[in-house]
Formats: sequence, structure tokens, C-alpha cells
Amino acid sequence: MALKHHPDKQASLILAEATEEAKQAKKDEIESHFKAIQEAYEVLIDPTKRRIFDSTDEFDDDIPTDCAPQDFYKVFGPAFMRNGRWSVNQTIPSLGDDATPVEEVDKFYNFWYNFKSWREFPHADEYDLEQAESREHKRWMERQNAKLQEKAKKVEYARVRTLVDNAYKKDPRIQRRKEEEKAEKQRRKEAKYLAKKMQEEEAAKAAEEERKRKEEEAKRAAEAALNQKKLKEKEKKLLRKEKTRLRNLVAPVVAESHFSLSEDDVETACSSLDMERLKKLCDSMENKDTTEKARLLRGALSKEGSSGTSNEGKKIQANGVDGSKAKSTSSGEKVTQGNTLSNYEKKEEKPWGREEIELLRKAIQKYPKGTSRRWEVVSEFIGTGRSVEEILKATKTVLLQKPDSTKAFDSFLEKRKPAPSIASPLSVRTETVGLPTEKASGDASSKAPAQPASSKTSDEKAPAPAPVSNGTPSGTADPEAWSEAQVLALVQALKAFPKDASQRWERVAAAVPGKTMVQCKKKVAEMQKNFRSKKGAE
Repeated sequence: MALKHHPDKQASLILAEATEEAKQAKKDEIESHFKAIQEAYEVLIDPTKRRIFDSTDEFDDDIPTDCAPQDFYKVFGPAFMRNGRWSVNQTIPSLGDDATPVEEVDKFYNFWYNFKSWREFPHADEYDLEQAESREHKRWMERQNAKLQEKAKKVEYARVRTLVDNAYKKDPRIQRRKEEEKAEKQRRKEAKYLAKKMQEEEAAKAAEEERKRKEEEAKRAAEAALNQKKLKEKEKKLLRKEKTRLRNLVAPVVAESHFSLSEDDVETACSSLDMERLKKLCDSMENKDTTEKARLLRGALSKEGSSGTSNEGKKIQANGVDGSKAKSTSSGEKVTQGNTLSNYEKKEEKPWGREEIELLRKAIQKYPKGTSRRWEVVSEFIGTGRSVEEILKATKTVLLQKPDSTKAFDSFLEKRKPAPSIASPLSVRTETVGLPTEKASGDASSKAPAQPASSKTSDEKAPAPAPVSNGTPSGTADPEAWSEAQVLALVQALKAFPKDASQRWERVAAAVPGKTMVQCKKKVAEMQKNFRSKKGAE
């Protein structure tokens, strides 16, 4: 076609024209026709341009919305066939008819719900890429055109989705399946309800039967208890009757005291004999004389006594056997315990002395952990023949023991240094009695004649000095005053007897000479107060 309509091939048509103007017009017509052929060819060979060209064809975009059930296939069938031309996958399933299987119907709707269209939407506002001034301008045009295309495709997919939704709602096959599913669901619900109701009825029936059974059992038990009670009452009544009968039969015997029988013997027989034996005894006494009745009663009492004695003898014998077994067992246990105690005494270790404990402490400090053959070396250092096992045990027991607090006071008194003696300047004192002062003598001489003063001669001995306690004269000492020796003794006693020591303040007071427990407590409180005040001042 290009060769046929090429302008060079159409030169004869141009020359056939008479005038120049006609020739020029013919030439323009031939060239425009050839250009149209070229443009059409370019569109046909380019898939994108061809898709765009095909998309510009006139197309009915109307979507059916409602129809009668019998017209469903006539209305929606052509609509699906018409829109199927835009599908990328050209294997388009058919809508079918009323006899189409449900599986084929599901495939049809799955295809259209996943529909992909190749339709292009050339927009009037699109940019012509051939008119781009630069590469960046062309890319910007492409982005703008892509946005317009995306928007148009969304509208197209919404239109197709509306078509599929309308068809799915009006499809009689889908409606029948929904009704069947609804009916099946209702049927299962009713069956479940009936099964539950039947189960509840069976449970109620079983509960009612169980209740009736329990009532029957309770009724039978009550009747049995009542019959048993009546039977016991009857037996008691018969027993009372037989006892009364026996008493009446042996009344002459008791009155005449045959065989030394008394009313107590009769009551013993009534209480010890059971119903059958009592009835048998009464029957044997009928129509008998008094002596025979007494003999029968004595025989019954003696027989009852012998049977009771034999039973008691059996019990005592059984208890005796058990007692002998218990005694033998206890003696065996004692022997076993004695052997165990003797073995324990044999295995008892030799106690550790104070010197051994001190040597053990020194050895542990001298030979620390990591020493080669440490415990053998420690045993040799102690030198008392202690084994390694004894030394290991002593490190966990003897060395961890706290010192005895009861002996702490004795050790304190032994280690305490004697209090230093303080020489008092008042150890020797000379007293002069009756020597008036000069002023006094002057006054006396002016008022009266002087009297001879009586004074002790130098040969007389001076009075003995007052006793000194802890360096303080007792005659002039303050009981609340503390000497240095007493304070030192108090401090040492507080160190020797800590707070957790038993009878602490009694021992502290005993260690401080001349002071009571109350004075020691008061002094300690005063010392603590002075210490806090000094510390606060610093």
C-alpha cells in the first residue's frame, strides 16, 4: 500500500492536471493521504499505540442493575460478553444458564472478581511526549500521564466490580445455594436443639429415677429400722416376761433360802442369761418342787460362772503370752541399745584441750590454703597424735565455738592490773585544839584576863589518818566521785562483758571496786553524753 500510494508513484495524476494550482492541490492531497497511511502503520506496529487506538472505539459502558429472575441471563449475559473484550486473559468463562453446576458458577465469579483489563484511557489533558523540550520535561509528562491513567483505571475497575456485584446478587443459582445453606444451617440448629432437649429430658428422667430409687431405699431402710425396733421391743417384752416368770417361780426358793439363794442370785441369773436359756430354765422349773427349783437355779448360776471364768482365763492367758513377747522384745531392744551405746562409747573421740586448740589456730594461720599436704603438716605441728579426720572435724566444731561467757569475768580478774595506790597528803595530820588567833587573844586580853591555853605536847601521838579508798579519803570523799582507777576498771569491765552477756551490769559493778550497779550505769551514760557533745563540737 505504501508503494501504491507513494507520491512518486502518483506523478502521472499530478501531470494530468491542467493548471498549476490544480497540480499543487493534487500533490498536497497525495502527500496527506500517504502521511495518513504512514501514521496508521506506525499505530498498528506499536502495541501500546494500537491498544490506545482500540480503546478509543465506541463502547457501551452501561451496567444493568435490576431485572426479573427469568430475564437474568438475557440481561447480564451480553453485558459480560461485551466487557470481556477488555480482559487480558481471553479465555473468558460463560455466564451459563440455570442448569450450570455450582462449581462452574463459582469459577465464573472468581474470574470476574479478579478481572484484569488492558483498556487504555487517553485523556484530553494528556501531554504529548514528542513535544517535550528536554529529558526531564519528558519524564515529568510521563508521570502526569501515568497519574491520569491510574485514575481512569480505578474508575474502570469500579465499574466492572459493580457489574459483578449486581449479577451475584441477582443470580438465581446463588440465591438457591444461599437458601439451601440457610435451610441446612437451620436444620443443624434444630437438630442440635432437639439433641440438647432430649439430653436434658434424659438427664431429668435419670435424676427422677435416682430420686425415686433413693426414696424407695430410704423407705425400705425406715421400714427395716421400724421392724427391727418392733422386734427388739418384742424381745425385750418377752425377756421381761420370762424374768418375771423366773422371779415368780423361784419366789418360794428365795423365801425358804434353799442352797443359800437370795434375790441377788435371782437378779444375777436374770441379767446373765439370754432369752433362750432363761426360757429353757423357766420351762424346766414348771411343776417342780422348791428343792428342785433351787437345784436348777444353782446349776444355772454355777454353769454361767464357770463359763465366765474360762473366758477370763483365756483372755488372761492370751494377755500373758503377749506380755512375755513384749518383755522379750523390750529386753532385746535394751540389749541392742546397750551394744549400741557401748560401741558409741568406744568410738567417742578424745576431747580437745585448750593448748591443743591454740596450737590448731596457730597451725591454720601458719599453713594457709594451698599448702602441700596441709592437714598432715598441721597434725605434725600439733604433735598430740591427732588424725586428719579429727583435725578437720575440729575446724568445723571446736574452732567455731564461742568462748564461755561465765568464765569471762574470772579471766578478766586474772588479767586485770592492780589499781595504782595514790598517796594522800592527809595521811599525817597534826591538830591543835584551843589555840586562839592573835585577834582573838587581843580581844580576850582586853575583856578578861588571859587563860592558859591547853595544848597537846609534842610527845603525844597524832590521831590516826582516815582510811583511804581508791586514793580518796573516806571522811571527805564524795560518793558520786570517780577516781582514775575506777574509771579504768569500768572501761575494762565494759570491754570484758559485751551487751549480749548475761547479768552484764552485776558483773561490771563487781569489777569496779566501791561502786554499785546504778552508779556504773549513771557513769556510762555520762561518758556517752560527753563523747557525743565533743563529737558535735568538732
